[in-house]
Amino acid sequence: MIKFFSKMFFGYAAAALLAVSSAHAAGTPEQRRACRKDAMTLCREFVPDVPKITACMEAHKAQLSPPCRTQFK
Repeated sequence: MIKFFSKMFFGYAAAALLAVSSAHAAGTPEQRRACRKDAMTLCREFVPDVPKITACMEAHKAQLSPPCRTQFK
């Protein structure tokens, strides 16, 4: 059961990463991986609400890892 929720959570996080910006809506796997950890660390409480996760990550841009931060430029 825990594995199911874990996989579901990561699925929602991956969807959130696709919504980083309209320019990156079809992001590559590398782009999604760049922000996965940041999404889980900084914006977990907003899963599965993609717009809220995106807004949260924008609000925490200074705290994002460098690879993820580049996705928000």
